[in-house]
Amino acid sequence: MLSSRFARYALLWVLLLATLWLGDRFLRSVYLTQSEPRTIAARGDLSSAEQHTIRLFETISPSVVYLFTETDQPGERGRRGAGSGFLWDAAGHVVTNFHVVEGARRVRVRLDSGEAVEARVIGTAPDHDLAVVRLAATRAALPPIPIGRSADLKVGQHVFAIGNPFGLDRTLTTGVISALGRRLPTSGAREIAGVIQTDAAINPGNSGGPLLDSAGRLIGVTTAILSQTGVFAGVGFAVPVDAVNRVVPALIRDGRIARPGIGILALAEEDAARFGVAGLIIARVEPGSSAAQAGLTGQLRDGTPTDIVTAVSGRPVARIADFALELERAGVGATVELTVQRDGRSRRVPVRVMDIQG
Repeated sequence: MLSSRFARYALLWVLLLATLWLGDRFLRSVYLTQSEPRTIAARGDLSSAEQHTIRLFETISPSVVYLFTETDQPGERGRRGAGSGFLWDAAGHVVTNFHVVEGARRVRVRLDSGEAVEARVIGTAPDHDLAVVRLAATRAALPPIPIGRSADLKVGQHVFAIGNPFGLDRTLTTGVISALGRRLPTSGAREIAGVIQTDAAINPGNSGGPLLDSAGRLIGVTTAILSQTGVFAGVGFAVPVDAVNRVVPALIRDGRIARPGIGILALAEEDAARFGVAGLIIARVEPGSSAAQAGLTGQLRDGTPTDIVTAVSGRPVARIADFALELERAGVGATVELTVQRDGRSRRVPVRVMDIQG
């Protein structure tokens, strides 16, 4: 009797639970399923940081352009390239990296309006990885980018990069200044000094684009990344704007920039290391150069270098890049005092800095 009653109670409980379960599913399907567009939740105001970044991008991006190139070099005929740049002035001068336009037979620039304009290279500075192209006639507005300074930058400042990575135009990335005073190798064993390091994402296609401070001013030109894969790995570099603001006007005016030197050819660093020398071994002196006029010589005596430059105006130099940077600091026309070792003795030799660019 008890077992029969228990069975009936158990059956009732099962039926009740099944009804509740089915009812819950029915209620969910009828009343809880969202089969119509959802009601939009109120977002609220953007944060002040977001508003600032949006304004910066909207203000500066019209000054940023997209460059397309076609090369005509042996073995690379017809090869296409792309990069970034920015408007320097209202006359249509565009600044980019030298390596973006190197060897290009044709350059086209796409403006903020979407118009693609023919352009020609009017000046290059390989030692600074900078170039200037000038746009052909266009009716589009040409807003020059605001210029800042790089001498007073601080590690930790927020920075913004605008460019065209992987062909994706008008891309904004953000980060901070990671380091200052880096050196970046360029052509002819020279280096760009004072390079800005940033963790703002910089990838192929960003080259030549602007690096901006939080005021929207140009503080550098993005030029390279340090990566094992060829894509961004957290370390990017930019040519400092103080160098840009010195080089670009000369390129616009003269199509070139002076290359400070004294008219010597130095042995490669690995060759100097074989002699156990901490300095620049002079291998050859150009006739008529300021080095020749100062009495320097590149001859070997009994297999030993004759003249070894160990300092420029009191600053030690151990590499060709160090020597070039000291001459650039002095400038063409200035006189520097070289510390030169000859026959085991050190002497000081005044030498005029000349323009060695052919």
